Amino acid sequence: MANGELFIISAPSGAGKTTLIRRLLSSTDPDLADIAFSVSYTTRRPRTSEREGEDYHFIEESRFREMIAADQFLEWAEVHNNYYGTARDAVEPALAAGRDVILDIDVQGAERVLSQRPEAHSIFLMPPSYLALRERLRQRGLDDPDEIARRLAVSLWEIRRYRLYEYVIINDDADRASAALAAIFLEKRHRLERAEPAVSSLLEDFRDRG
Repeated sequence: MANGELFIISAPSGAGKTTLIRRLLSSTDPDLADIAFSVSYTTRRPRTSEREGEDYHFIEESRFREMIAADQFLEWAEVHNNYYGTARDAVEPALAAGRDVILDIDVQGAERVLSQRPEAHSIFLMPPSYLALRERLRQRGLDDPDEIARRLAVSLWEIRRYRLYEYVIINDDADRASAALAAIFLEKRHRLERAEPAVSSLLEDFRDRG
């Protein structure tokens, strides 16, 4: 069985990344089945709507540092004054089992993963404008004005790194952006090398019946 492929998805805070990933993972299209989502570890506190083990693994900073020392992370970074990391055991077994894996990580993490796994596919999700992003951050109701201003400043730095990525999607319409994200996965899954097993089986069927 061939290994699965690794997909990195990054975006500024508030750009809609979580929504698009959830849409992809809940797709009923059989060509988009069996995609694994790597649940990251973080030291920040969970938001009201977040669930342990589904959105993140929420741990204390001391435990996070222990995992760093034990080299248990494929990547980790400090983002918005909290630590985030991707555990190797959340990625490598799924890839070895032939499943495609999504990493929802920031630009720093993407750089680190791509330095180790240059074959990974990287996707950057952009907001349609500064004002649109600011409004989205305000409407979430999660941050005070100072924190929103800080996140917007970080967003500019992140957006300037877009050339690191293989694909860019501007999220000016959720339906269109979702279709674009799905199309990237579909394209990878229908390349010749991934179709070979199915084609070989089809050819055998024709030979048996010919």
